[in-house]
Amino acid sequence: MTDPQQPSTPTPAPQDAEATSRATRYPLLALPQVVLHGPVDHDMYANFRQQLINAPADGPLVVSVSTLGGDPEVARLMGDELRLLREYTGRETLFLGKVAVYSAGATFMSSFPVDKRFLTRGTRIMIHERIISKTVTIQGPLKTVIAGLQANLHEIEHSIRIEEEGFRDLIAGSKIAFEEVQKRAPSNWYIEAEEARDLGLVLDVI
Repeated sequence: MTDPQQPSTPTPAPQDAEATSRATRYPLLALPQVVLHGPVDHDMYANFRQQLINAPADGPLVVSVSTLGGDPEVARLMGDELRLLREYTGRETLFLGKVAVYSAGATFMSSFPVDKRFLTRGTRIMIHERIISKTVTIQGPLKTVIAGLQANLHEIEHSIRIEEEGFRDLIAGSKIAFEEVQKRAPSNWYIEAEEARDLGLVLDVI
């Protein structure tokens, strides 16, 4: 019989118990060695580099990320740093997305294999097309004007190719078709953590 003077221990909800069970499968994720949050910019890169230097030299490296987006080229740069680390040392790197993995955050996540990616409960991934904002002024000799317009067009074309390479890296090994990303990215594609897991975009949700 329960003592009315003693507070009863609440029974965990089934989803909470399941999440706890999942978390205990991956003890390495409890203490990431590199923790990144905020805009993806050159300040984040400097912080990333310093944490990478300070991290233990051996064992798996866990990188935790929470961001609303930023500079995709900085995201690619950080991803390339980790790719080189893996290729030169054979060290395992794990991605843990928390709360928001938007835009450039998804670009950074794409540098990790799908079986090395994890999200916390309630996290959303957001995928969208690159955005350009530029004013083109037409002024000067006609041939110069043509060259300037062609340069802007080449910039856009090259950015599209980089974007498509990033999309392919992001979905490699998942159940998502490239055409699906192309279709949904223009209107900002938000993917909840459990859906990302079901689509094979991440290994698990903790």
